[in-house]
Amino acid sequence: MSDLSNKHIVLGLSGGIACYKAAELCRALIKAGASVQVVMTEAAAQFITPVTLQALSNRPVYVSQWDGREPNNMAHINLSREADAIVVAPASADFMAKLLHGRADDLLSLMCLARPIQSVPLILAPAMNREMWQHPATQRNVTQLRADGAHVLDVGQGEQACGETGDGRMLEPEEILEDLVAFFQPKVLQGQHVLVTAGPTFEAIDPVRGITNLSSGKMGFAIARAAREAGAEVTLVAGPVHQATPRGVRRVDVRSALDMQAAVAQHVDQATVFVATAAVADWRLAQVATQKIKKDGSGQLPQLQFTENPDILAGVAQSERAQNGTLFCVGFAAESHDLLEHATAKRARKGVPLLVGNIGPATFGLDDNALLLVDAQGSQALPHASKLSLARQLVAEIARRRG
Repeated sequence: MSDLSNKHIVLGLSGGIACYKAAELCRALIKAGASVQVVMTEAAAQFITPVTLQALSNRPVYVSQWDGREPNNMAHINLSREADAIVVAPASADFMAKLLHGRADDLLSLMCLARPIQSVPLILAPAMNREMWQHPATQRNVTQLRADGAHVLDVGQGEQACGETGDGRMLEPEEILEDLVAFFQPKVLQGQHVLVTAGPTFEAIDPVRGITNLSSGKMGFAIARAAREAGAEVTLVAGPVHQATPRGVRRVDVRSALDMQAAVAQHVDQATVFVATAAVADWRLAQVATQKIKKDGSGQLPQLQFTENPDILAGVAQSERAQNGTLFCVGFAAESHDLLEHATAKRARKGVPLLVGNIGPATFGLDDNALLLVDAQGSQALPHASKLSLARQLVAEIARRRG
């Protein structure tokens, strides 16, 4: 199933140049499985035509509160009762001020006021000039709207249509979509702090060479996203990978195993869950060459001395907080064969309550995977699925085990 399957979203547009982004947001919502009903203010129709949104949503667009297409002439009631959420993007400074005071002089504001507050959430994506965003009146309005139960998203930062640069841009459509998907996920880790390691490490040989592996970090990044969706505060310690940081996740970039160990030590005291998905190099050079090692024509390999890297997961699992249950540790094992046997042995060796195994060569760099959960009672297979879907299943399992 898609992320928003069976969800009906009323997409509201108030007046602002960011209306052009609403077209892509509408398309993205439908691609994610939602049905979309567009409601625009007359000001919004000055920036983008209702015909455009009608073509993208495959539904008639509503602009006027006097629209005669509704048999009872109560579009503000009918449209709000059908919605799983009302998303206003863009939400202008004027429109948010109107909502704050309960004014309802157009269809969109009337619908927001008339919606059943307990069952139809209101999600606002602000969009305005940086001075308008920073104005004390706007900031007071945002604070009060949140206190009244509206979900006001962050704003973006960068160049604005007026030529100025700063906060106030509407988030990009994919960012709003990610926030909306997260909104509907069960908050099974609310109040938890999850620390995740992801990706490979890189152990330098000389200034241009090193030892690493094929881990892409996708599984760890998916777990970080799923934990954030589940309501947790998430810190992601990432090796050298080219993955976008999930929305709302704090990212710490590292390079070597020692770097990762130091970053984990810095953040683990605040964590209640530690998920070690990183493929940490087992060995590093005892002495890194300061200059590129050259061939000398002899055909002889250079003499390299290796030393064992620290076992980050085992070290955390042996800590007092892990031993008394304050910190729940989850390990990962990427194997090439005999997965159950190796994962079972690794769980016992690391001393963790839950070990997640997969066949590394079958998943490195891909967007899907299959997992094997191993604990003291036995094993449980999570069948082949997208890494994000598996991450959500794993997060739910962690929440269940934490009680």
